[in-house]
Amino acid sequence: MSTKNVLIMGAAGRDFHNFNVYFRDNNDYNVVAFTATQIPNIDGRIYPPELAGKLYPNGIKIYDEINLTGLIKELKVDEVVFSYSDVTFNYVMTKASIVNAAGVSFKLLGANDTMIKSSKPVISIIAVRTGCGKSQTSRKVVQVLREAGKKVVSIRHPMPYGDLVKQKVQRYGSLEDLIKYKCTIEEMEEYEPHIVMGSVIYAGVDYAAILAEAEKEADVIIWDGGNNDIPFYKSDLTFTVVDPHRAGHEMYYYPGNTSLRLADVVVINKMDSADKKNVTKLYDNIRVVNPKAQIIEANSPLTLDKENLIKGKRVLVVEDGPTLTHGEMEYGAGMIAAWRNDAEEIIDPRPFTVNSISDTFKKYPKIGKLLPAMGYSDQQILDLEETINKTDCDTVIIGTPIDLGRILKINKPHVRVQYELLEKGNITVKSILKEKGFI
Repeated sequence: MSTKNVLIMGAAGRDFHNFNVYFRDNNDYNVVAFTATQIPNIDGRIYPPELAGKLYPNGIKIYDEINLTGLIKELKVDEVVFSYSDVTFNYVMTKASIVNAAGVSFKLLGANDTMIKSSKPVISIIAVRTGCGKSQTSRKVVQVLREAGKKVVSIRHPMPYGDLVKQKVQRYGSLEDLIKYKCTIEEMEEYEPHIVMGSVIYAGVDYAAILAEAEKEADVIIWDGGNNDIPFYKSDLTFTVVDPHRAGHEMYYYPGNTSLRLADVVVINKMDSADKKNVTKLYDNIRVVNPKAQIIEANSPLTLDKENLIKGKRVLVVEDGPTLTHGEMEYGAGMIAAWRNDAEEIIDPRPFTVNSISDTFKKYPKIGKLLPAMGYSDQQILDLEETINKTDCDTVIIGTPIDLGRILKINKPHVRVQYELLEKGNITVKSILKEKGFI
């Protein structure tokens, strides 16, 4: 059988993992290119030879996905592998149609081809969409295990937006490590909460090498998923978080629907701010897709450090970037805090945006009056800071998982909104972990 030329469609995460575990050192395939979307400044780079292996002494070039059809012809591609997440079924099949019309096969790799087996127990926390509350759930699982005396290490879904060789294996145990690895805002939002609670979290590019390091210091490995992707590791217990603010999405987003089907436990989060009809809809859909899963009902209570700065004020609401962009959330914790604390007016940031932040609104016009905390590069962080400081408001409400006031020089009063997972009934994270023998 002749070697197949393969193109991997990605967004600097799942694509690299699929290559590493399935295609690297595989003589049956020749990966001729990656394409990139969703994340800025990925295309035009090289997946380096140090990571690509002996079959790719020059590395593998990363192209903009917009050139997909031309690349298939130019590079004589035989097969295209779709390797990114948080998109509709229609989106995936439209890409499949484009690829098939170009004459080649379209492929989705499954769990058996992409999940690595650990020598330690693995608990995975995944979701059906970006922004459901995975991080809160992960922290709760870590907390319960640590209280039971377990050594816990978390491993986060990749966000390798910098030097890929240097990012091969990253260990975060202190806030200084965020500086050491030159983290973007998106990375800090995921790593910092674990560090603040005294936990260790790994991330990077090569997840076999990462696992080998994490196993040296852990009794239990936590897979802290990204977007709505399925785990990179074979799991002994899987929690899947669903969102009643986007009820129905769990049925037609990829691979979120797969994540729901993989669940041992489904966590219905944010029930304290959700419409009861949406919660009922979620229950119905869970029972159709995964009737054997246990269900945890949970609230996501908010805490504010300076709530007196909201009432009667004209406020700018800053929310988590990916949750608003490809996550398509219409509001988040910051907006809920504004409503509950009687803000006088939500200020529209769009007249004040600059450079890359303006581009974000053009790409995602449905964001509306919220400001996404975009920070995939140093320049984008500066653009975010300038946009906030130019906006004519009394108070900035920060609904992101990290304290932007520590990173940005904000020239007006700001309030930080934080949130944790609070289970409602008798089925809790602790009861599940006891039942399954983890504590």
